Amino acid sequence: MTEMPTGPGTDRTDLATITYLPGAGPATDASTTPAAPALGGMTEPTDRAAVVESARRVLEGRVTPAPVELEKVDDLDLDAFDARPLIPAWAKTPEGWAMYSGVLYRSRLRAYRRWVRRQRTDRGHVAQFKRGARRVQDWVVGFEGIQAQALAHQAHTAAKEARAAARAARFTPALMKKKKEVALREADRTQTVAMQAVTAHKKAKQYRRTMRSLRCGAAYGPPLSAIGAGYLQAGWFGASAGAFATFAGGAFAGRHVITEETDWSADWRSLGDGDPMTAPMLDNCFQAAKVIGADESLAIIQMPMLDARGAWSAVVDLPPGIPAKKAMRAHAELASAFGVEEAQLSITKSKAKGARAGRLELYVSKELPFTGDVDPGPLLALEAAANFWGRIQIGPDVRGLPISISVVERSGLIGGEPGAGKSASGNTILLAAALDPRVILWLADGKGGGDLEPFEPLCEYYEGAADPEAFDEMLDAAIRDMKHRYALLKKLGKRKVTEELANKYPELRQKLLWVDELMLYTTDEDFGKKITKKLRNLVSRGRAAGIITFCATQKPGSDVVDTSLRDLLSIRWALRCTTPEASDTILGKGAAASGYSAKTIEPEMRGAGLLWAEGSNPVLVRADYYTDEQVKELLERAHDLRAKAGTLPEGPKSLADQLREKGEDDAQVLAVLLDVFNAYDQDAKADDENAAVDWLPGTVLVDALKAAGLDITPEKLARLVVREADEKAKRAWEGSKSALNGYPLAAVLRAVQSKYGLTA
Repeated sequence: MTEMPTGPGTDRTDLATITYLPGAGPATDASTTPAAPALGGMTEPTDRAAVVESARRVLEGRVTPAPVELEKVDDLDLDAFDARPLIPAWAKTPEGWAMYSGVLYRSRLRAYRRWVRRQRTDRGHVAQFKRGARRVQDWVVGFEGIQAQALAHQAHTAAKEARAAARAARFTPALMKKKKEVALREADRTQTVAMQAVTAHKKAKQYRRTMRSLRCGAAYGPPLSAIGAGYLQAGWFGASAGAFATFAGGAFAGRHVITEETDWSADWRSLGDGDPMTAPMLDNCFQAAKVIGADESLAIIQMPMLDARGAWSAVVDLPPGIPAKKAMRAHAELASAFGVEEAQLSITKSKAKGARAGRLELYVSKELPFTGDVDPGPLLALEAAANFWGRIQIGPDVRGLPISISVVERSGLIGGEPGAGKSASGNTILLAAALDPRVILWLADGKGGGDLEPFEPLCEYYEGAADPEAFDEMLDAAIRDMKHRYALLKKLGKRKVTEELANKYPELRQKLLWVDELMLYTTDEDFGKKITKKLRNLVSRGRAAGIITFCATQKPGSDVVDTSLRDLLSIRWALRCTTPEASDTILGKGAAASGYSAKTIEPEMRGAGLLWAEGSNPVLVRADYYTDEQVKELLERAHDLRAKAGTLPEGPKSLADQLREKGEDDAQVLAVLLDVFNAYDQDAKADDENAAVDWLPGTVLVDALKAAGLDITPEKLARLVVREADEKAKRAWEGSKSALNGYPLAAVLRAVQSKYGLTA
C-alpha cells in the first residue's frame, strides 16, 4: 500500500510502503482501541508509526465508524428543478468552448476524409453521376433499335429471296410454260414480300428516330435550359450553379449501383427470367438437357437475335455425330432449361440452303403463342374469286408468318380432342373452296349439329342427317362420277385433271368431298366396313380425277379409321390431343418420339395444331378464325360468285341431264329419247291430267334424234334399246293407217339402268 502525504511539503518524495499479508497479522489486542488519527493535515515523522498503525486497523476491519446524525427535511421536492439542461458550469468557460470547437473540427475533418476516400469507390458522386448519365442515355436510346435491326434482317432476307426468284423466273425458258408461270408468280410474291419488309423497316427506323428525339428532349432539355438560363441571369456563376444542379440530378439518378451478371453459370438464369439468349446459355441449356456432353459445345450459325415480337431465334449446329432428332426428342428438357413452356419453344430442322442433318432452328416466344386476339382472316379482304387450284392460306405459325398449302391431288385428315377447334379450322379450307365458283361441294355432317348447314345452298350433294346409309349412297354417286371422269380423261388422251382441262370441261371441275365426324359413319354396324372400303377406293383413285377428300374426327384410331385408309390421307392436321398416342394416330407412328406431339399444345391455344402437309416436319399453325357473321358474309359472296358463273346447284337433276353429263354418244341418244317421251307426255297431260305416254313409234324417235344432230339408224337404235318379245308388237299411231313398230318407255329406262346404273 502506498500513502501519499497530503501536507504542504511538496518537496518530500519519500513514500512509506507497507506490505500486508492476509492471515499473518498480529495477535488480537483486547484493550480499548484508540480512535484513529485524522489523515488530513500535517504528518510529522514522529507520527509515522501512528499512521501506519491506523491504516493496519482499517485494513483489518477493527475500526468502528462513528455514528452520523442526518438532518430531516420535511418540505423537500425532488422534482423541483428548472428546464435548463444539465450542463456543467465548466462547459461555459473558455476552456469548455474550446473543447467543443475542437470536437466539431475533428468530426468535420473526419467526414471530409471519408468523403474523399469514398470518391474512389462506386459510391462516389462522380461514379453516381456516371451511372445516372448511363441510365438516362439507355432510356433515351430505348428498345426500338432492336425492332429495326430485326426488320432489317427480315428485309435483307426477303430481298435475297426476291432476287433469287426473279433470277429463276428470268432464266426459265419460255417453252416450259407451266414452270415459267410458276416462277413468275413466285417472283411477284417474293417481290411483294420484300417491298413490304423494306417498308416496315423504314417505318421502324422513322419511329425509332421520333421516339429517341422525344426522349432526348425530355432528358437533356432541362439541364441545358438550367445552365443557359443561369448564364444569362448571373453569368458564369449562374452557369456553374446550373452545372452543379445537373451534376446533383445525375448523381441522384445513379445513386443505386448497376449490377450486371459477369458469370452466367454462377447464378442460373434463363430466358424466362428475362435474360438474353447467348452462346454460353445455349451450350448450358443443351448440356442440361443431356443433348450434348459437358465438354461439348454448339456451333452458332446464326447468332441469337430478338425479333419485333420479342422472341429469340438462332440457328445452331450440333456436334458431329449427334442428329437433330435427338434434340427434338428432348423438347421438354430444353424448354425447362430455357425456363419457358413447351409450347413457347419451337425446334425444327433447318430447311435453308446448305442444311445439314444436325442443323437446328430455335425459336423461343416471349409469351405463350396463339393466346392473343386473332387477326381477321385473309378471305375477308379478297375482292375477287378464290383459286382452289392455287395455295390456300391456313394461318400463321409461331413466328407470325402465313402458312399455305396446296390441296391439288391431295387428301387430308383433321383430328383432335373435343373443343380443340376442328370446325373452325376446317372453315379455312371450306370457305376457300366455296369462294371458288368452279369447285363442286359434297359435304357430309356426321355430327348433325349444323356446323356445315350454312354451306348447304352451295352444295351439289349434302348429307346433314348423320345417316350412314345416306352417306353410303353419296359415296356410290362419287365413285360413279370418278369412273365417268376417268372415261372422259381416257377419251381426251389425258392422264389427270388439270386446271386447263377443268376450265374447258365443266364435268371435270374440282370436287371437294368433306366428311365431318367420320367416326359416326365408319363405326356403324351395317355400313361401316362398306363406307371404309368405298372411301379407300375414292381417296386412292380420285386424286388424279380432281376429287379431293377431307375427313375430320376426334380420334382417328384404327378402330375409327382403318390404317389402310388413314395412310392414304397425305395432309395431316393434329389439333390438341390428350395423349402422345392420340397425336401419333393423326401424324403417324413415331411422330411424338421425334418431338412432334399435339399433347404439348396448351388448352388456351384454341385452333392451333401441328400441320404436316409439305416438307419433312410438321409445323405448329393456328387456323385463321372466322366468326359466324363473317362466315355468313363470305357464303353470301360465294353465292353471288356462283350465280354469276352459273355453277349454283340446280337441285335434283333429271335422268336426261344426268345422262348428258356422261359425255358419251349412247348417253346423249338415251337423253334425247327421254326428252321426246317427256314432251309427248306433257302434251297428253294438257288435254287429260291422267293421260300418260309409255310408247312411241320408232320413226318418231329416229326423226327426233336426227333433229338433235345425232345421226343414228333404226338398226343402231334397236341394238341400243333392247326390247323383249312382247314389246316388239306393232301398235296403231294417230295419223297412220297401219300399225307401226315402236319402243316402250320401260325399254328405254331399262337400257339406261343396265348401261349407266341410273334410275328415274
